Amino acid sequence: MQLTISGIENREEWEKVGISLPKYDVKAVAQKAKQTPKWAHFGIGNIFRIFIGGIADGLLEEGILDCGITCIESFDCELVDKIYDPYDNLALSVILHGDGSREYKVLGSLAEAVKAQSSNPAHWQRLKEIFSSPSLQLVSFTITEKGYALQKSDGSWLPFVEADIQNGPDKSIGAMAILTAMLLERYQAGRYPLALVSMDNCSQNGSKLRESVLTMANEWQKAGFVDADFVAYVSDENIIAFPWTMIDKITPRPSEQIAADLEHLGIEAMQPIITDKQTYIAPFVNAEKAQYLVIEDHFPNKRPALEKGFGVYLTDRNTVNLSERMKVTVCLNPVHSATGPLGVVLGYDLFAHMLNSNEDMMKMARMIAYDEGFLVVPDPKIISPKEFLDELFYERFPNEYLGDTNLRLAVDVSQMVGIRFGETIKAYVAKYGDASRLTAIPLGIAGWLRYMLAVDDEGKKYELAFDPMSEEIQAQLKDIIVGQPQTFSDQLRPILSNERVFFVDLYKAGLGEKIETMFREMIGGFGAVKATIHKYVNP
Repeated sequence: MQLTISGIENREEWEKVGISLPKYDVKAVAQKAKQTPKWAHFGIGNIFRIFIGGIADGLLEEGILDCGITCIESFDCELVDKIYDPYDNLALSVILHGDGSREYKVLGSLAEAVKAQSSNPAHWQRLKEIFSSPSLQLVSFTITEKGYALQKSDGSWLPFVEADIQNGPDKSIGAMAILTAMLLERYQAGRYPLALVSMDNCSQNGSKLRESVLTMANEWQKAGFVDADFVAYVSDENIIAFPWTMIDKITPRPSEQIAADLEHLGIEAMQPIITDKQTYIAPFVNAEKAQYLVIEDHFPNKRPALEKGFGVYLTDRNTVNLSERMKVTVCLNPVHSATGPLGVVLGYDLFAHMLNSNEDMMKMARMIAYDEGFLVVPDPKIISPKEFLDELFYERFPNEYLGDTNLRLAVDVSQMVGIRFGETIKAYVAKYGDASRLTAIPLGIAGWLRYMLAVDDEGKKYELAFDPMSEEIQAQLKDIIVGQPQTFSDQLRPILSNERVFFVDLYKAGLGEKIETMFREMIGGFGAVKATIHKYVNP
């Protein structure tokens, strides 16, 4: 059995082993998307295929959508060569339930895969054709928060951005320059309207995307590559809209065990790969069932009936913002960022196994969400914060079959602590004058910095997950030795007082010294991290 268009023609063979196939004509919906594209997407990795691709697949099944999604990759084009082309753009969705059961479904909603490379003439021309099409209604994005970044922390341009500004639209390299170059094509083709929909897991994602596009457009105007009318075109949100969204679906890296199980069922070539750019991906995607996608309903060129997709809500910008803050600042992400790095230090591979087997870590997780965050949780009304939290702690977090690792949760934490902890800390300062009554959140911050020492609670070294601030933080902590608390003095102060990191000076918020105390206790010796956590979650 092969995951290809011809390979799924024998439906009985697939359905006999419990794998559902598309009930629509995959070739026809792909061809229609190529002729009159409606929906394109940048960032074609795991969460896109199973979540966004899964939504589109469901709409196609219901006859609500009549064409597939145009898949565009601007960062890791190896995905096109190794995951899309060999499998005729099909993907295999594997939904993992807490009781160990699985749902298998072949997704046929991914119409074509295009490399967004100005150095590749054929793909670059195809990209221009897509963006010049009047039929195109929306372009969505899952390129991570880093994908919108144009500047270093000191405010200077990133090197590739500086090159994009100097070289102009036809030689674009970065995602934001490529997107702005394609908007120039759309402008020149007829000034057609379009919605650019960031679905990345960051606060006010639509504004981040808009700011980056307008920055590129303005810089190109200064350099003489575009005129003022083009800048006005991309600046008018009644023509080029940037809706905000909140997205939520836990999607771990592809499981080698699931790959082996699929091959045992008779499906060929299911093994995961790691690309040269360190993307972990496979012909299948494994994820949980639960999903939420809250979208601001602002589409100048109309849109598909997205609200009929599983887990999708269309609403206003304020409700999106409240939904995002509920999830990212209180219910889900703070728990991940506070306990995931500590899980690595304690020697736990799986996040769910850690919570299920370590009473203190479960107490800490519940303290962060129910006790500390819930006092200041925003209520979006369309989703109940209490019901959302209960679903997390009683169904989603305990699901060991999901295979989500603590090391994955430690990726890029420095880029996230501001929104995930800083907003709650600021809310406490506003409500109580300072945030000193918090315990589990500062414990998580101390635990993250203890994790950055790259030595576990038994004294063994480990590799850190990727984080753009790793080198900077490790350099700051280089003289601290686990087991020798006297080596710790004031090394944390530049980090904890950095408002660019936490959105607040933690010393002024009444937490700096508290975090220092917790950190000092965590480096006391072997087993000190476990003992420190136990002390603070059992007052």
